Amino acid sequence: MSNAPVDKGRRRFLTVATSVVGGAGVVGAAVPFIASWNPSAKARIAGAPVEVKIDKIEPGQLVRVEWRGAPVWVIRRTQEMLDSLPLADSRLRDPESNEPQQPEYAKNQHRSINPEWFIAVGICTHLGCSPQYFERNFGIAEGIDSGFFCACHGSRFDIAGRVFQGVPAPSNLVVPPHYFIDDETVLVGEEEGAA
Repeated sequence: MSNAPVDKGRRRFLTVATSVVGGAGVVGAAVPFIASWNPSAKARIAGAPVEVKIDKIEPGQLVRVEWRGAPVWVIRRTQEMLDSLPLADSRLRDPESNEPQQPEYAKNQHRSINPEWFIAVGICTHLGCSPQYFERNFGIAEGIDSGFFCACHGSRFDIAGRVFQGVPAPSNLVVPPHYFIDDETVLVGEEEGAA
């Protein structure tokens, strides 16, 4: 055993240096670990709002876009389609869309911000099939020429996505959050002022 005096300054330096290197190692290991909790770029993009140009959509035409991995329909309704909406009311399960999960602007007969435009997630509320769009010859009732029919189990929806009574689908088609940026563009996936 040596009787040399203990260099307290050196001991303090080695303790501090070891603590700093150890702390840097913990931070170096923690940063990637914590970053792995964040959604991937692909996941962020999948939930990102989608801009849809609507200026070239013809009356009666349906355009499909993808938002969050689901089909979203954008339909420019004709005046005939809008005129047929009241004719279906007595045959519908929820004609005014009083379901709690619908946005406020979908709680009306035409289920939209602007009656000319219908925007909905194109997935049946029964088991997730994608209904077929009928611009003409829907054949559900006199005066109702257009709507949606789900071939999987026979659910039917009018041109506002309102479900008919007596079919397996429990609720109206989902209206996603959206708003009109201008007369030519709609943003699907975000409500106005939410950014």
